[in-house]
Amino acid sequence: MAENRSSSPTPSERARKDAEDRAREEEEQSKLPYRWTQTLEEVDVNVPIPGNLKARDLIVDLKKTHIKVSIKGQDPIIDGDFPHPIQTDDSTWIISTKPDGTKEIAINLSKARGSYWWAHVVTSAPKIDTTKIVPENSKLSELDGETRGMVEKMMYDQEMKRQGKPTSDEQKKEDILKKFMSEHPEMDFSQAKIG
Repeated sequence: MAENRSSSPTPSERARKDAEDRAREEEEQSKLPYRWTQTLEEVDVNVPIPGNLKARDLIVDLKKTHIKVSIKGQDPIIDGDFPHPIQTDDSTWIISTKPDGTKEIAINLSKARGSYWWAHVVTSAPKIDTTKIVPENSKLSELDGETRGMVEKMMYDQEMKRQGKPTSDEQKKEDILKKFMSEHPEMDFSQAKIG
């Protein structure tokens, strides 16, 4: 007799898959020639460089949708398109000397207004699962009203997608359609296609 199993994973299967995915992501990210972190407003990229280099030895080119970082006369360390635009006027870079004497290029990228979590710094790099991001050191109460509302909506929509339920926008469209259908019973909606 065949075992009847539901198609949705059990909590332990989901936890195991999440752990495997996280380990794969960490391995992929550790192979990149830089480290990076992000908040909803900015992305910080740290590129290790030899300790004898100065700013004049480097090329750091930040455009609205592209980044190029290289040591003059060498192949680029980073050269690719951003997944979302940045605000170039508010994005900066410096050479930073760490306590152990090593140096790195510290790049601060200001995300364009209304941006999202980035899955990667450049589109050619391996992605991270942005649905698993838990913002650190940020309290919703500290955000301005518009940003707070946007973050709460994003968090709600991510949770609804995870549960296979409609997002707030999908629910709003559904409610409008139901209201319209109830107000116009004379119309035939049997052939209507939604989407």
